[in-house]
Amino acid sequence: MLFLSPAKKMNTGAFKDSIYLQAMKPSLLMLILVAAASCIEPYNPDIKNYKSLLVVEGLVTNENSSYVFRLSRTMDDEEGTLEMISDAVLYLTDENDTRTDFHNCENGIYKTDSLVFTGQLDRTYTLHIILGDGREYVSDPCTMYPVSDIDNVYYEKAMEFSGTSGKSIEGIRIFVVPAEPADNVGYLRWEYDEIWKTVIASPPKYVYVTDTLIIPLENVNSDCWKINRSKDILISSYCSLLECENPSEPVLFIGTGRSDRLTVQYSLLVKQYSISADEYEFWKNLQEINESGGDIFDSQPFPVYSNIHNINDPDEMVLGYFEVSAVKSKRIFITPAELDDLDVPRYVSDCTTFPVSPLDYHVEGSMAPVMTFDELYEMFMDNGKYTFIEPIYNSDTKQLEKLAFAYNACSTCEPYGTSTKPGFWIDLK
Repeated sequence: MLFLSPAKKMNTGAFKDSIYLQAMKPSLLMLILVAAASCIEPYNPDIKNYKSLLVVEGLVTNENSSYVFRLSRTMDDEEGTLEMISDAVLYLTDENDTRTDFHNCENGIYKTDSLVFTGQLDRTYTLHIILGDGREYVSDPCTMYPVSDIDNVYYEKAMEFSGTSGKSIEGIRIFVVPAEPADNVGYLRWEYDEIWKTVIASPPKYVYVTDTLIIPLENVNSDCWKINRSKDILISSYCSLLECENPSEPVLFIGTGRSDRLTVQYSLLVKQYSISADEYEFWKNLQEINESGGDIFDSQPFPVYSNIHNINDPDEMVLGYFEVSAVKSKRIFITPAELDDLDVPRYVSDCTTFPVSPLDYHVEGSMAPVMTFDELYEMFMDNGKYTFIEPIYNSDTKQLEKLAFAYNACSTCEPYGTSTKPGFWIDLK
């Protein structure tokens, strides 16, 4: 029987997994998403008293783009899984009964054609859904109200209490300042997209084929752009904004010493939506549920209504809200140099490489290795957690001595981000 000598076991405990993207915390906000098919994430509710609820996610704006809706159904299992609905018919109508059909893209995704339809200000739209079993749903008519511009997006030094660590965290808080309200609009909602450039700490430098064929890479790319989309519910009324001397709304907090967001360059795109009074109440109730730690199926002192209804069964509960909104956006860039005067902590990565050798694995009582370099490589790569970085040769004998590995989070960009530079990106000095 083979044993790993305790003295020779690799101390992997010293090498912590460094995950750069924040964990996707389940949130009721995920009931409704900005229409972007590649960024749609499921919301898995705790199903205790309800079965097979229709979940509708989507947004129509005045942006010249395809609008994406996602249909699914909750399942009565402990995992709270969602079953995608791929046999439905979706279409929009306006006050003139003009119909716009969605194209079925399979897997529960339905898209409009950007060359055929773009949402228009002051038009009223209704969503129609016909499922494969014949059940039909219709939304309340929703008017696309105009939205004011964004006057400014700025940041300042701030502190935030961490319920996890029980300590205060230093960093920056970013604010949005809306312009004067547009006509007939009293409520706003915000979302944001974060993209930040980082440098991969331990990019792979070689390709391992066999212990006698280890090929150096000609181009070692360590640039990585990481992406995060807002999950918090950010809403306000103009009344509350205008009561303040500084009518700004906090968007997000970044713990500068705990995130790599501000190590190279950071970009934030804030989107501002106009919403109706009914929709404001919908988001406000979801916000209160989130803050109370409950879920949509708990008994609540306030109702959470959807504006989508089964035309033959008005008592059926539907999850989601058909949202129609004009949108304005503003992007800012932040470089580390701009934070010098704020005296905030800087992020220091704990990533490193670790060298291993077949001699680290042997039969108890013997120093003879029990595996070859090829077997050692396969053992680490089959684990799925590591990336091969480079070989280490003896400086005198030039013989292969060790193989250096790193955790994937420290050595690869995907799936944590993309190595392709975004089209809008500008590298600032």
